[in-house]
Amino acid sequence: MTTKSFETVSLGKRANRLEIPDTAIAMLDEQGTVVGWTQAAEHLVGHLAGCVVGRSAALVLPLFGERQSTSDFVKHCRAQNGWSGTTAVRHRDGRVIEACLRITMLRGLAGAVRWFVSLVDTGTLSGDAMSSLVSGPLLGRAPIGVAVRDPQLRCVFANDVMAEHDGIPCDQRLGRRLTEVAPGPRAEALEAMTQQVLLSGTTKVYEYRTWLPVGKGHGYPLAASFQRLQGADGASLGVCLVSADIAESRLMRERLAVVGGAGTRLGGTLDVMQTSQELADIAVPLLADFVAVDLEQSAPSGDGSPARTGAAGERRPALRRAGLASIHEGTPESPWVRGGPVTVPAASPFLEVLSTGRTHLEPLLDTAPGIWMDQVPAIRDRVRAHGVHSLMVVPIRGRNALLGVALFLRTTDPTPFQEGDLLLAEELVGRAARALDVARQYAREQAAALTLQRNLLPRRLRGGTGVEAASRYLPADLDHGVGGDWFDVIPLSGARVALVVGDVVGHGLHAAATMGTLRAAVRTLADMELPPAELLSRLDDTIQRLVEEEDTEPANGTAAVVGATCLYAVYDPATRVCTMARAGHPPPAIVDPQGRVTFPDLPAGAPLGLGLGLGDPFQSVELELPEGSLIALYTDGLVESRDHNIEEGMNSLGDALAEPDGSLEDLCDRATQSVAGQVSCDDVTLLLVRTCSLGTSRSASWTLPSDDHAASEARQLVAGQMGAWGLDGLMDSTQLIVSELVTNAVRHGSGAVTLCLKRHAVLTCEVSDTNVCAPRVRNAGITDENGRGLFLIAQLSRRWGSRPAPGGKVVWVEQDLPGDSGDLSRLRAA
Repeated sequence: MTTKSFETVSLGKRANRLEIPDTAIAMLDEQGTVVGWTQAAEHLVGHLAGCVVGRSAALVLPLFGERQSTSDFVKHCRAQNGWSGTTAVRHRDGRVIEACLRITMLRGLAGAVRWFVSLVDTGTLSGDAMSSLVSGPLLGRAPIGVAVRDPQLRCVFANDVMAEHDGIPCDQRLGRRLTEVAPGPRAEALEAMTQQVLLSGTTKVYEYRTWLPVGKGHGYPLAASFQRLQGADGASLGVCLVSADIAESRLMRERLAVVGGAGTRLGGTLDVMQTSQELADIAVPLLADFVAVDLEQSAPSGDGSPARTGAAGERRPALRRAGLASIHEGTPESPWVRGGPVTVPAASPFLEVLSTGRTHLEPLLDTAPGIWMDQVPAIRDRVRAHGVHSLMVVPIRGRNALLGVALFLRTTDPTPFQEGDLLLAEELVGRAARALDVARQYAREQAAALTLQRNLLPRRLRGGTGVEAASRYLPADLDHGVGGDWFDVIPLSGARVALVVGDVVGHGLHAAATMGTLRAAVRTLADMELPPAELLSRLDDTIQRLVEEEDTEPANGTAAVVGATCLYAVYDPATRVCTMARAGHPPPAIVDPQGRVTFPDLPAGAPLGLGLGLGDPFQSVELELPEGSLIALYTDGLVESRDHNIEEGMNSLGDALAEPDGSLEDLCDRATQSVAGQVSCDDVTLLLVRTCSLGTSRSASWTLPSDDHAASEARQLVAGQMGAWGLDGLMDSTQLIVSELVTNAVRHGSGAVTLCLKRHAVLTCEVSDTNVCAPRVRNAGITDENGRGLFLIAQLSRRWGSRPAPGGKVVWVEQDLPGDSGDLSRLRAA
C-alpha cells in the first residue's frame, strides 16, 4: 500500500473563519433519514439530536417534503451527484430561516452511501464578496473535501474531493485511520485534534499544509473544520472533517470581489439593451476575450412572454444580439451586429442551454469538420480565423422563463476556461439576469401604460367653430415611466368649447388608469354645463372618493397616493369670453393677435385629491379675448426640468409661441423642440387653441318682456332671422321651439327673457330666464292640456338641454342645418 505524508501541520494556528463559515452539518442515509446531528445544527434550527435523528429530513427541510416523496428527492440528488441552492429551513419555534444548502454524496465501504448536508444561515453572512462566495452557485459548486471518522478514528465515509486535498484515494482511506495510511507526526497531530473534538464536542477550524507528490507540486494550505456527529441519544458517532483549499478560495474571493465591484454597474438602468451591453463590457477582458449577450426577441420590448423551450417539437427560439464586446476593435468575432437577429444552429450548445437551462463549458472547443458549426459557415469561419479555443454558454434566467444566453469566448488568452471561470460567469450573469428581468417587466408595464394612455387621450380634437386646436404629447423616458398627463377639447352647447389639461401624480399603469378615470369624469361634468370652478370642486370630490376606495393597507404596506393638478376653461365664441379656473396647475399662456404673450394671474387653487382645499378652493376668472388669440395649456414637464426652473421654462414657451401668424402645428413643434430629444423625468403635454368668433353675422340675440306677447314677438324675430340666413326650411320648427321655450320662461320665471340664435355647425336656439330649476320632459296624459312642449322639442331637435347661468339658467336646443330639416313631417309624426 502506498502511503502519503503531510508536510507541516500548523494546528496551533486558527484558520480565517471566512475560509469555512459557521456551518450546520447533518448526515442522512439513502432514504433521507437523519442519522447524524451536530451542535451547530442544533443552534441553527433549535432541535436536539434526539428530536431529529431517526426522522425524515423534511422535519427541518421543507424542500424534501415538496417532492412527491423523500426518496424521489434522494434519487434526484443521486442523479445530480448532490444538490445546492438557497432554501427555507424550519426552526423548532415555527420560524422559517433562509439558508444556503448543500447536499454532497459520501461513499463508504461495500458501496454504502450517506448524504452530507451543510447549512449556512444567510442572515449571518456579511455583505462583502464572501457572502456571495458562500451563496448561490458558488456555495454549491466550490470544491470541499469531506471525511467522516468513527469513534475509533477510522474513516467510514468520504468524497472524492478529499483525495484531491491530501492525495489519499478513497478506497485506501475507507476503514483505516489516518496514521495507518500516512504514518508520521503530522497524521498523529491531526488524529489528536480529531480525538479532542470527539471528546469535547467543540468545533475546531485550523489551517494545515499538505504535500502532494503529484498535481500541485508544492505544499499548499488547507482550512479544516472538525465537528462532532451525535446520535439520537446524544452519544458521539464520530467526527466530520470538512476541508477547503485556502489558496483557491482566496483567489476565487479576490476574483469575485472584482466581479462584484463591476457588477454594481448592472441594474443602474431600466433599459434592457443597455443592461445587456453593460454585462458584455464588464466581462471583457475580466473573464473573456469576447462576450455576446443574446436575448429572446420579446425581451427588449417587454412585449409578450419569452418563448418556452425545452420540450421536443417546440419551435426554435428567435434570439436578438443585445450586447457585444471584444478585446478587438469592431468585434470581428461576431457574424451578427448588435440589435440584429441571431441564428441558433440545431444541436449546438446554444440550443442545448436554452432547452435544458444548464450552463455549457467547453474548455477545448472542438472545431473538427462535421460538428454543429458547419451548419452556419459564418460561425465556423470566424471561430477558425480568430483562434477561438475555449467556450462558455450561460443561460440568462428570469423569474418565469429563460431570457436568453450569454456567450464567453477566449481567443488571445491561451488559458482554457475552467470551473472557477464558469462560476464567476454564472455569478455575473445572474446579477445581470435580475436586472434584465426587472427591466423587461418594467418595459412591459410601461408599454401597457403608454398604450392605455394613448388610447384614452383624444385621437382627434373637435373644436367646432369655436376654436382651432392642435396638441403634442411626449411620454417620459422609460427610466421614469409614463405619467398621467391628459388633455381634451370638449364641444359644449351654443358653439362653446371646454379646454382641459391635467397631470396625475406618479407614473406607470396606476397613473395612466387614474388619468382615464379623471378624463371621463371631466367629460361627464362638462356635459352638465358646470362653470369651471364648480367643475373642479366636483372633480376634487371624485378624487377624494378614489382615495377612500383605495385599500387602507395595500400589499406593499403604503397607501397609494391619488392626486392631480388641472386647468379647466370654457370659451364662448359668441361673446369671446374665456372663463378659467385651475387646481394647482401652471397658468395658461395667452398670445394676442399681435404676438404679445401673457400668463394671466389666475388663483392657483389647491391640487385635486390632497385634501388641501378649504371653503371655496377654486375661483373662476373671465377673460375677453380678441378673435385669433392663442391659448396654450401645458403640463409642468414642458416648462420645468433639471436644467432650468419653471419661470425660465415659461419664458421660453412664451418666446416660442410669439408668432401670431404661424400654424398651430408649427407652433407645437417649436414649443416642444427643446425637450423632444432630451431625457425627461415627466410627460410633456401641450394643447394649443386659436379662438374664433361668431360675430353678428352668425349670432343674434334679443331681450323680450316677460308677458303674454313674448312668445308671439319671439316667433316674428325668428322668422326674420331665418329669412336673413337663408334657413327658410328651418323656420317652422324653430318658431315652434322658440315659442315653447319662451312660454315656459315667462310662465316659470320672472324678469326679462333673453332669446339668442347661433348659426355654427348647427343651429342653436337659447332662451335665458331667472328660474334656476332645470326643465324636464313630462309624460302628459290624454286629457292633459299642458306638458307636451318639451316632448315636441325633443322630437324636432338633434339634442337639447340646459345649463346654469348667473341669476338663472339657459335652455338650449340644437337643430341640424340641412335645408330639409324644417319639413313638417317630423312635426306631424311627433
